[in-house]
Amino acid sequence: MLTVSGLSVSYGGLHAIVDASLAVGEGEFVTIVGPNGAGKTTLLRAIGGGVAPAAGRIEYRGADIGALRAHARARLGIAHVPEGRRVFPSMSVLENLEMGSFRPAARPQRAESLDVVYALFPVLRERRTQLAGSLSGGEQQMLAIGRALMARPDLLLLDEPSQGLGPRVVELIFEAIAAIRRARRLTILLVEQRVVEALELCDRGYVLETGRVVLVGERDTLLADPRVQHAYLGA
Repeated sequence: MLTVSGLSVSYGGLHAIVDASLAVGEGEFVTIVGPNGAGKTTLLRAIGGGVAPAAGRIEYRGADIGALRAHARARLGIAHVPEGRRVFPSMSVLENLEMGSFRPAARPQRAESLDVVYALFPVLRERRTQLAGSLSGGEQQMLAIGRALMARPDLLLLDEPSQGLGPRVVELIFEAIAAIRRARRLTILLVEQRVVEALELCDRGYVLETGRVVLVGERDTLLADPRVQHAYLGA
């Protein structure tokens, strides 16, 4: 479904991503892990259309989408839940969710999608008339994920969904991600610093360090790799 080849991204002469390549197959759950500053968010933004690469190619279902802007990629079925959630604070929870269904393919199924999101995150139904800016951090993260699901995406990009959240809320978020996968067999690309939880959810993973892919493997292979255990699992 998604193929990234030789991708490089620079900011003011500094290399954030260097010759990175990855692939995500239809229905796969792939995780990208790595330390702070590794370039994980930049890589996801490049795929979603939020930043222009200096080199490389991004293909979605066989077509080069490198020249497409973010909204055009969203219309193709790519939904990006960015780092920091970025809900519309002065709009209600319901209005935020409805904004997610702007994609033409999603509009006829708006009511059905709302039911799915409310079943996944019951608190959003309870707070549907509340301003999004007044929600807790965890509730805003649920709203950001729910808004992305309203677009009926084929590929879901999740950037640090656990960031800044307490352990119990993080557990709820990861449980929801697992439930999304089970329900739709949705293709997911997840960027996450919580290495154990992220790798346990996925089929395959990539380890990114200083903008470069340094390890690739199946979930169990990466969890058992001495380099991953030493660097990220405290073994």
